[in-house]
Amino acid sequence: MDQEQIPGGPEGTGRRRFLAIATGTATAAGLGSVAGCASGGGGASGATLRGKGTGKESTPQPGPGGFDVKAENARPGNADWHVTKAGPARAIEGFADRVSVLPGESFGLHVSTTAPRFTVSAYRMGWYGGARARLVWRSEALPGVRQPEHTVESGTRMVRTRWPRTATVDTKGWPEGCYLLRLDAQGGEGQRFVPVTVRSAAAAGRTVIVNAVATWQAYNRWGGYGSYDGPSGGYASRSLSVTFDRPYDYDDGAGLFLVYEAPLIALAERLGIPLAYATTTDVARERRLLEGAAAVLSLGHDEYWSPEQRAHVTAARDAGSNIAILGANCCFRRIRLEPSELGPDRTVVCYKSSYEQDPGFKRGHPATVDFRSAPGADPESSLLGVIYDGYPVDAPYVVANPDHWLFEGTGVKAGEGFAHLVGVEYDKVDTGFPTPRPIEILAHSPVVCEGRPSHQDTAYYTVPSGAGVFATGTMRWVEALDAGGDGRNGANHGLDARAGALTTRVTENLLRAFAAGPAGRTHPARDNVKAVYGGS
Repeated sequence: MDQEQIPGGPEGTGRRRFLAIATGTATAAGLGSVAGCASGGGGASGATLRGKGTGKESTPQPGPGGFDVKAENARPGNADWHVTKAGPARAIEGFADRVSVLPGESFGLHVSTTAPRFTVSAYRMGWYGGARARLVWRSEALPGVRQPEHTVESGTRMVRTRWPRTATVDTKGWPEGCYLLRLDAQGGEGQRFVPVTVRSAAAAGRTVIVNAVATWQAYNRWGGYGSYDGPSGGYASRSLSVTFDRPYDYDDGAGLFLVYEAPLIALAERLGIPLAYATTTDVARERRLLEGAAAVLSLGHDEYWSPEQRAHVTAARDAGSNIAILGANCCFRRIRLEPSELGPDRTVVCYKSSYEQDPGFKRGHPATVDFRSAPGADPESSLLGVIYDGYPVDAPYVVANPDHWLFEGTGVKAGEGFAHLVGVEYDKVDTGFPTPRPIEILAHSPVVCEGRPSHQDTAYYTVPSGAGVFATGTMRWVEALDAGGDGRNGANHGLDARAGALTTRVTENLLRAFAAGPAGRTHPARDNVKAVYGGS
């Protein structure tokens, strides 16, 4: 369905406030009522930093599936990786001029600070006995500079920085994985994160963790503009293109990584299964990157996909790679990746309802609208099995198929509910859209979305290649992995230890089975749509 025809569709200020609701923060407070229960390297180069490591920087030797995750996580972690003194808004901030690099490659770091000097600490994110990070490298003290003010492009309202490069960081000795660089201003004036991925060159035999960087950037409002609104708070003032050439404003510069991705990465690394690491831009650019992958993981909030990314993930499924969708509203917006002044694939183009104004569309590129919308409608359900149905909701997660192998060891019963686990966006099985069969519904949770009754579904389907595809149908799945206690303190949207235990065990079952090869060969889906919905 064309989202522009839906009253209160998922655009504008509602979507910005959605981010605050989804993460449980006040990031977008005061933006008005929530709308939208939708149906259905340039510049001057600074010093090259090869700096001293931590004394523990040698890379573990690869295991049978590539990088040895068990050996890496057996190393001592560093629990002091958090930002504890963010300081004023512009005390220190920065970005990397490459979203990802191969091990040993370098990238430019562009930093603005009011402090005279600062340091950079590179933390590899993982399990590490519960510390969740290991300090891999730390720079010497570097001279600080206040970079020029950003500008806003008149046509697209894209924020540009054009900051000269502060330093070049050499990743020699850095293991593959997901990193947060912490910038520390001298004198405790401020701290911020800069995310970067040290990606894997190949994925054969491994489970691929894909950082959803295009979605991080769409929700980034640094400089006053993002893909949903501008300084006025109105949809009409949104950016039509956004660039990676700026810091992230959310979560002290970490973007959406800490809420929607880090808990899953910690769990996967704790299990010790063979892992590979990539970003959505890597998957889009490199046609053969996913060849032979055991599984591909889309994490908690992975909304913005290019047609190339979708084609490559679909091809992986059809070649036998399992696919896990651990969020909701996945593969919803069709984007185009274009270069910036700093390199390729650093501009995310998404005109949405204004696609006819897009110069790229006029040149023959696909319209950057929702995948399900005309022109060129291609609903995401053909890949995911489920389809986005709306927001905002906050509802119990209700088990429908307790005997399914993914619930093994949970002890759940039919009809058992887990408070707050469905939210803030949700998906469902809807055979009115292209839906692979056979497909099994595991959870079937009643919701009421702005007065409209519906259901959330967790689903699993299999295809002739043997691949299994699993979709949680809720955005809170990854967040729930960290849930504990009785939920009364308000953390993690009130999710409690029961929800944490359920999601953890199901995810462990999923990851182990998916890492073993095409899951459909040992766990073929048994279609139950008629039994659940009473239809076809």
